[in-house]
Amino acid sequence: MSEQLPALSDFAAPINGQPDLLIIAGEHSGDEHAAQFVADMRLKQPDLKVACLGGVELQGEGAQLLYDLTAVSIVGFAEVVRHYSFFKALFDRTLDWIERYRPKHICFVDYPGFNLRIAEQLLERGLSKKGGGEIGISYYIGPQVWAWKAKRRFKMARTLDRLGVIFPFEVECFADTELPTEFVGHPFVRESYQLPLSYDASAPVLLLPGSRTAAVGRIFPLLLQGFQLAQKSKPDLKAKVVYPSQRIRDVLETVLQDYPELQSSIELVRNEADGLPASAVLMSSGTMSLACALSGIPGAIVYRLNPLSYWLGRMLVKIPYIGIANLLLKRPLHPEFIQGAAKPKRLAEQILTALDDPQAGHAAAVGAAELRGLLHAGSDATAAVWLLEACGLGSDDAE
Repeated sequence: MSEQLPALSDFAAPINGQPDLLIIAGEHSGDEHAAQFVADMRLKQPDLKVACLGGVELQGEGAQLLYDLTAVSIVGFAEVVRHYSFFKALFDRTLDWIERYRPKHICFVDYPGFNLRIAEQLLERGLSKKGGGEIGISYYIGPQVWAWKAKRRFKMARTLDRLGVIFPFEVECFADTELPTEFVGHPFVRESYQLPLSYDASAPVLLLPGSRTAAVGRIFPLLLQGFQLAQKSKPDLKAKVVYPSQRIRDVLETVLQDYPELQSSIELVRNEADGLPASAVLMSSGTMSLACALSGIPGAIVYRLNPLSYWLGRMLVKIPYIGIANLLLKRPLHPEFIQGAAKPKRLAEQILTALDDPQAGHAAAVGAAELRGLLHAGSDATAAVWLLEACGLGSDDAE
């Protein structure tokens, strides 16, 4: 399914003068995480002026939304090449805006293919502190150098002022560089954070095809086919499908037209509820897979890329699992079915095991407890505290 990208127009001028902070977050998950730390920052600095290339979550926390980057989230080499001219124009407009309006600090959130190139240009143009300018540069949720392109860490050390990571093992990945790197805890284990999912053995099955249009178009039919086979053993089985935006809902509805017999069994749900109950899950490998793991929901990870992107990925990525919970625990808490291994019969078996085997629920609960211990950094080590310090607005200045 080909990605249709929205029109690109000029970015608005800052509405309240020079921004204290520009955030660039190009994924739905990055938008949500950034919105959390902006809310926390405003508790200490209520007048903080924030602009963003992000999404509606950041906008909801009072950031001036220059462009909705979450509407253009795509994955894979082939998809990026197909839309090269669009991303080149977006890249140029972003740099022009920064050069014209000079935010005091920039925080990149994830989205490394775009953000690391922006950071390099800010260095070369003499705009960032590392390049002799005045703009501080921080990066929150950095690229997965532990999975592929490990040498990027040296370029990051050359272009960034500091890095905040959300997995404890990532600090060691930058130990041989001069980049100050701090584990700031994962946003999903903050005391005030309510996980969007919960485990309930009597609830419907959860289907999570992801947040990117092209990937959803490939993965959702597999999830439906697996669910359909499981339903033959359990005719009353129901499923809920969580989606992040109207664009993704449109894709889901288009795919569902090919499965009229499932219409009464499938409910589409916007990801705005907290604690949505589920008895089992089939999911893509994105951020929500960690939410499922922390919620103790048994199930499996399903992923299918464009064939060219998958071939390149196999050449470059050297990790045993694609699910972050599996990587953290060093075992397949959620079995992974990737590319040709993602067959409906095997997915149906995973659903039925999650529903019928008490050991599956127990193993998921044990894994959730282990993950919470691994991902908590303490109350003093949060993204908001880290970024306020980076902006020169730490606790001493806030008092």
